[in-house]
Amino acid sequence: MNLVFLGTSAGTPTKQRNVTGLALEHAEAKTWYLFDCGEGTQHQLLRTRHSLARLGAIFITHVHGDHTFGLPGLLASASMAGRTEPLAIIAPAPLKTFITLALETTQSRLSYELQFVDVGAPDFSWQDNTIQVTTAELSHRVPCFAYTITEKRLEKSLLIDRLNADGIPAGPLWGRIHKGEDVVLEDGRHIRSADYVAIKRQPRRIIIGGDNDTPELLRNTCAGAHLLVHEATYTQAVSQQVGPEPQHSSAEQVARFAESVGLPNLILTHFSSRYQFAHKSAPLIDEIEQEAKQFYRGNLQLARDFAEFELRKDFSLIEIDSGNPDGNEAN
Repeated sequence: MNLVFLGTSAGTPTKQRNVTGLALEHAEAKTWYLFDCGEGTQHQLLRTRHSLARLGAIFITHVHGDHTFGLPGLLASASMAGRTEPLAIIAPAPLKTFITLALETTQSRLSYELQFVDVGAPDFSWQDNTIQVTTAELSHRVPCFAYTITEKRLEKSLLIDRLNADGIPAGPLWGRIHKGEDVVLEDGRHIRSADYVAIKRQPRRIIIGGDNDTPELLRNTCAGAHLLVHEATYTQAVSQQVGPEPQHSSAEQVARFAESVGLPNLILTHFSSRYQFAHKSAPLIDEIEQEAKQFYRGNLQLARDFAEFELRKDFSLIEIDSGNPDGNEAN
């Protein structure tokens, strides 16, 4: 399962970072999924391998503009590119009004159906052939959610020792059994595929959080999770200066929480625009990383625009060298 960060800035973009957007892709699927869609997300996508024709669903954590203002343009561009497949938008209910009014006001007619799903509905759950998605409610100035993504398409392995022990001859029959077919042997025995195949690993599970000032709300959700993507808008010192009103987390808050629940992998994102990669007087993003490392001993990563990470089948997280779209180290 791969994640490509399309924007890692909070509130407003910077010269090096766009506002929030994240693409998730399962290696064995033909589709990918978009989490949040800040202004300019469709332009960011042009510098990735992800096309709007293959977009499987859009998940929005909350209605604030730095997570949603890119939606009308992206939806219109998908139509102009010839998309005909329906597209699900999983989001808080008010977003439907925003999208409907934006499209009607601009006389934008889509060539495909939008399917709005209220993420705040009781017992919400969404799935397709590749992933299953559940939610947890967070603490922010508006209703906000974290999405838990659990993979469904797990490869099945043949139980070779059992096949041999039961005298089932190798060859095409094994291939059919592996595909899930029940077969009849020449001696008349009926062989059930389910008796000779098994899934030998656990599904990978990723949590993608929206804005949130209380990481502790994710304690139960994080049980059995392999990766948490969470905002770290400020360092603790800056957070105290700003005060509680913005309702964001500091690097220290998230790191302490991730350590307490034993998360193996943590990616921080959604950094205040005041933080820079290199500046004589502005705070540096390195300060967020240094603070988090004081409290979290797992695999810590700080997202940057166009960074790609792979959560492997053994639950290890690695950054993929996908090349810098601009050839600029600041990105």
